[in-house]
Amino acid sequence: MKLFRLAAVLAVLAGPAYAQMPNINLMQDAPSKSPEEKAIEAEREKAYKETLKKIPDTKASSDPWGGMRAEQPKQPAAPKASSAATSAPKKTKSGTAAN
Repeated sequence: MKLFRLAAVLAVLAGPAYAQMPNINLMQDAPSKSPEEKAIEAEREKAYKETLKKIPDTKASSDPWGGMRAEQPKQPAAPKASSAATSAPKKTKSGTAAN
């Protein structure tokens, strides 16, 4: 049991010390590209972008039931409320209140 406690204490104390160690990168950086490789890559990118421009636009819709629906007729614009109020006669209440 004492051995377990000693291992736990060492693990707790070693954690912060391990976190403070510097980050060392053991892998070499990738070699830089030569001017020829850069030119080839630029040409490839240009060809790719030109190919993307040749792709046609997508069609409106591929709805198989689209022809089954009736088109809604477009109704003319309704007259403004101010002109409708002047042409309609005003209603007045007549009689007695039933309630």
